[in-house]
Amino acid sequence: MAKYRLVLLRHGEGAWNKENRFCSWVDQKLSSDGIKEAQNCGKHLKALGFEFDLVFTSVLRRSIQTAWLILEEMGQEWVPIQSSWRLNERHYGALIGLNRAEMALNHGEEQVKIWRRSYDVTPPPITESHPYYEEIYNDRRYKCSDVSQENLPKAESLKDVLDRLLPYWNEKIVPELKSGKMILISAHGNSSRALLKHVEGISDEDIINVTLPTGVPILLELDENLHPLGPHQFLGDQEAIQAAIKKVEDQGKVKSAEK
Repeated sequence: MAKYRLVLLRHGEGAWNKENRFCSWVDQKLSSDGIKEAQNCGKHLKALGFEFDLVFTSVLRRSIQTAWLILEEMGQEWVPIQSSWRLNERHYGALIGLNRAEMALNHGEEQVKIWRRSYDVTPPPITESHPYYEEIYNDRRYKCSDVSQENLPKAESLKDVLDRLLPYWNEKIVPELKSGKMILISAHGNSSRALLKHVEGISDEDIINVTLPTGVPILLELDENLHPLGPHQFLGDQEAIQAAIKKVEDQGKVKSAEK
């Protein structure tokens, strides 16, 4: 019997997910399909009888909007939401805005997979000449974060994401979980992967093969020491979920017409 239960998910499809671009810290709303994904996620969680006491999100709109839509579908709009940059997507540095399939064509599919999925490889850092530098670092949301703007990352490996996420997990989320609250975390592909790596003890080598589709809730059942009672569970139609995982994996491959 699980002592604690937690639902984690990657936000619904964003505009740049649809365009197959490295989105990272550029603030994008959900696409029309992403809105439907979030709504369907809420309907499914409601049908399963979930009742949330607290929601955590990043400070990026696609994460927050997903949480809003889920709670609306569940009739739980009143549930408090807490947001932190520490749940943000991984900072992809100089890769932000670039098309993944084009990068695979120019640099090879294996290199793109390493940039996207490896644990400790950091992409080239963003510089002030980057077209999205000012948009990110002049954004007001980071002026009220718990670190100074000059200490915000300029590029991150998955290890870096875990390092900045763990203090928030340990100091903010875990106490709420241990108090008996049912928690939903609406995060991103890499912040969710980092958290799964920590909670489930996934190795540095195996994490490269963990892919999360958009808008699919993940159930974690934990014992009194926050150790998993089993592997994480994708909630929903398993055949459709596997197809969605393959779609994400294929984003880093050269399009067949270009091969």
